[in-house]
Amino acid sequence: MTPLPPNPIKITLLTGLLISTSMAHALAQNLDTAKLNQYFAALETNNKFMGSVAIAKDGKVLYTRSVGYADADQKVPLQQRPRLHIGSISKMFTATMIMQAVEDKKLTLDTKLSAYFPKVKNADQISIDQLLRHQSGIHNFTSDKDYQDWYTKPQSAAAMQQRIEALGSDFAPGTKTKYSNTNYVLLSLILEQAYKKPYADLLQQKIVKPLGLKDTYYGGKIDPKKQEAYSYTYTNRWEKEMETDPSVPLGAGGIVSTPADLTRFETGIFSGKLVRPETLQQMKAKAKEFGIGMFAFPYDEKQGYGHDGAIDGFSSMVGYFPEDKVSFSFISNGSNYVNNNISVVLCNAAFLQPFEMPAFTTYAVTEAELVQYEGVYAVEGAPMKITIKKEKEVLTAQATGQPAMPLTATAKDQFSFEQAGAVFEFDPAAKTMTLKQGGGSFTFNKE
Repeated sequence: MTPLPPNPIKITLLTGLLISTSMAHALAQNLDTAKLNQYFAALETNNKFMGSVAIAKDGKVLYTRSVGYADADQKVPLQQRPRLHIGSISKMFTATMIMQAVEDKKLTLDTKLSAYFPKVKNADQISIDQLLRHQSGIHNFTSDKDYQDWYTKPQSAAAMQQRIEALGSDFAPGTKTKYSNTNYVLLSLILEQAYKKPYADLLQQKIVKPLGLKDTYYGGKIDPKKQEAYSYTYTNRWEKEMETDPSVPLGAGGIVSTPADLTRFETGIFSGKLVRPETLQQMKAKAKEFGIGMFAFPYDEKQGYGHDGAIDGFSSMVGYFPEDKVSFSFISNGSNYVNNNISVVLCNAAFLQPFEMPAFTTYAVTEAELVQYEGVYAVEGAPMKITIKKEKEVLTAQATGQPAMPLTATAKDQFSFEQAGAVFEFDPAAKTMTLKQGGGSFTFNKE
């Protein structure tokens, strides 16, 4: 799996229901915790989700639940090792510290990158604000093909700087918005230069201690002695993922936390405990495209703000609704499901709206059936090809330039990759495969 996402997953939480003010006031007293427990038990039983979730109001955690294993091989429950890597939610922490640095007059949003890293392409044209909003044009280093060759190996600060300086530019600074982890690695290094302290120390000083967070810090190699969980991918069983070396992501994706701490963190941002009200307004500005360390998403008539994340086998989401002072979060260390569904359920539960219990169907596919689907599939006129392979007892699909995805058999000649909402339908006789995703349908021919 790609250790850091090349683009943020902008969720849309739509239920078709309106939420009254009285319902918002009734929140928390009437949370259906029994049904939530039943929902997450169903995900756990069907090997769809391992991880933790939280719902909070006014900074107080009203519901939290952990399912699955911190160590699947040793059958160690996640409750015993609840600390998880949060991936790109780390960018919210980094952006907050940059805005604190602006308030401390250590730098300005107009400060040019050339003041710190003059050898980066277009550094004299790229502002701190453009780095924060992914408008720098600097290429995303995690999208490079060779990234998979070195992301698990220790990288010196000099080596990371050289890699970044060698990157090209995807567009002129300020002309577009395109998500790039490179921006936030640079911002992490800028913080270290501005305060002359390591990023990990700044995180503790500027955010963790002021908010009293108990389980949040910059991570290293996963350490069970620190109550940290491993991450997994599901391929008929939970298989441990490779670990990104902590020297690589920095403030773009290297923080460890829990959902409860994440709800307290975002509440801290919006309650004025970390930044001034006028600074918060700057962070929220243009958030429907990409704000400063956060993006905006709707839930019916409400506007939420947050960030998602992914690193190795971990995936995560945190969201906050300022009008109601309601927050939710999940961090998964193993997902075989559409994570957006979990966000929707947490919001529905928080706002006292009904939610459906999931129903899962599987199909017992034989090895002979799997073999007949193998091959390279292509669509005329499209550069992307999809390679289908049998890996042990599992069918995998790998699109050009992307990691292989384990597929789940749901019916005869039909498979799914639920995390991406993708369905693959095969016709062995016609040697075709139809991919259905996002309302579209594309028929590929076997070469």
